[in-house]
Amino acid sequence: MTRAALILLSIGTALFVGLLAWQGFGSVASTLLAAGWGLALVAAFHLVPLALDAGAISVLLHRHPERAHHHLSLRDALFARWVGESVNSLLPAGQIGGPVVMVRQLSQRGMPMRDAAAAITVSTTAQALAQIIFALLGLLLFGAYTAHGALHDLQTATLIATGVLGAMIVGFYFAQRRGMFGRLLGVVSKLFGKRDWSALMTRAEAVDAAVQAMYRERGRVAVSFALSLAGWIVGTVEVWLALRLLGHPVDWVDALLLESLGQAIRGAAFMIPGSLGVQEGGYLLLAPLVGLPSDAALALSLSKRAREILLGLPGLLVLHFSERSWQRRRAMRRVPVAD
Repeated sequence: MTRAALILLSIGTALFVGLLAWQGFGSVASTLLAAGWGLALVAAFHLVPLALDAGAISVLLHRHPERAHHHLSLRDALFARWVGESVNSLLPAGQIGGPVVMVRQLSQRGMPMRDAAAAITVSTTAQALAQIIFALLGLLLFGAYTAHGALHDLQTATLIATGVLGAMIVGFYFAQRRGMFGRLLGVVSKLFGKRDWSALMTRAEAVDAAVQAMYRERGRVAVSFALSLAGWIVGTVEVWLALRLLGHPVDWVDALLLESLGQAIRGAAFMIPGSLGVQEGGYLLLAPLVGLPSDAALALSLSKRAREILLGLPGLLVLHFSERSWQRRRAMRRVPVAD
């Protein structure tokens, strides 16, 4: 873990603990315990948006004539998406570790590294754009509340968060169109120029070419975006279900408001591992809009943390054994066969 990541994690942890202490550990815990084993149901439902996100990846590679010998099954895409999200949720790798793991997992399942990197890059861009649209939908709902005099300052904060996400995704997109991987490796080679970078540069340029080719398939990119947006919207059911199990039911519109703006606030704090503390603060700010008590807002955030653990820990465990198995197979291929 880098020093910067450690500092950010410490800040997030302090904020997380501080918010719980301010509200009262006992009050939040009793609200959370009301859900009981229902939290497992919330975790199980998350497989639905996870499958939609996996579809958003696989559609970019499915049945392409140039990739006929490297067909990506939805099962492989779902596995890669699962372990990638597990890394993003539970390891202090920011939002970089997950995509790297997904590329590696897809390549281990027969997908050329170039195509795997391109698919994850483009699908990540489409998913981020879908998140912005989802956040804007929440802001439209927010406008209906603020029209009646509620929390204009919070609307400004969420607009800023959405603007930050928008600026990031625009910059990320244009970097891709200008050969992001090749340029990045060029900078690295200048900083550490004591080795031959030609082979790596060739691979980076191949990834850039694959990304450009993928963006030219506008129909597939549009479907990937639509599936990602559907995943964000379907994820609203998690909030609706969790609050019902916690004993504080809300209607679907209120759940969508909480999820869309909550995810926008969390996304803007992507530098903090797991957006620890920021997610909890976001739900506390949004809770008054839907008449949700503060302890229930924190319990909702903790239910999401519980879901991340229930799905993420098995994901990391499976990733560990998958890597060991792949390394073993790789070593066996290198062993020369005796005459």
